[in-house]
Amino acid sequence: MNKQAIAALLDKIESTETASGNPRVQAVVNRIVRDLFATIEEMDVQPDEFWSAVGYLTEAGRNGEWGLIAAGLGFEHFLDLRMDEAEERAGLSGGTPRTIEGPLYVAGAPESVGSARLDQDEQPGEVLFMQGQVRGADGSPVAGALVEVWHANHLGGYSFFDPTQSPYNLRRSIRTDADGRYRFRSKVPVGYSVPPGGSTEKLLTLLGRHGTRPAHIHFFVTAPGHRKLTTQINIDGDPYLWDDFAFATREGLVPAMRKVDDAAALRAREVDAPYYAIDFDFDLQAARDGLPADQIERAHFEA
Repeated sequence: MNKQAIAALLDKIESTETASGNPRVQAVVNRIVRDLFATIEEMDVQPDEFWSAVGYLTEAGRNGEWGLIAAGLGFEHFLDLRMDEAEERAGLSGGTPRTIEGPLYVAGAPESVGSARLDQDEQPGEVLFMQGQVRGADGSPVAGALVEVWHANHLGGYSFFDPTQSPYNLRRSIRTDADGRYRFRSKVPVGYSVPPGGSTEKLLTLLGRHGTRPAHIHFFVTAPGHRKLTTQINIDGDPYLWDDFAFATREGLVPAMRKVDDAAALRAREVDAPYYAIDFDFDLQAARDGLPADQIERAHFEA
């Protein structure tokens, strides 16, 4: 079809919209439809290809994999980069880098002050102690900040999404102590791949890509008067560290992990075998009017 005929068809479709609709939704959807019409025409998309795509989208929804697909196609990382630029234009700089939330956060994890143990289920793996301080924009410690932490088990599964794990296994909320410090004990996480045979893997295979994430730990860090931080740290040495299918690895989020085998340290930690330790501080930015929203509305799994 020629471009004038396509434009006339799109104008006819959009002319059926009324003022009772949502102007923002109308503008965004109309732009997407126009871009898809152009893609179908320019790429000569055939009817069976179009309906195959519709079937794929339907299947992906049934499988609950849209969150993974959004990460795998780079949308979530793109939104992070846009937020970085918006903050820079508003005069914000510094702070711990943000990175993607991912689709597997669950609210309501048990809360404690100062420290917590995440590995409530019996599971193999090496013990990890991670600790640090939450600081404000002026470098002062932030007492009472909430550090929400969650990660996968030794098979790459997350509690609530993996029925073999108990609720809130490897998930905790820690209030920083009077010195702004937090500490937790867990097991060193491993990298994992998207569900085999699932919608995300099917798409990535067609794109000639892998669907593997390096080992990582998720965090939300919140405190009154400060902007919410959504981030992850990656486990150094993972073979996919800089080849994450979700593009979440960022400079500043790969702390050193050291092995501790000193007998006195083992006794102090009440462990009978060498363990790993990570030190990582979170630097928050001050909240103020005129900044882009840091509390992102997003549907989450409800426990």
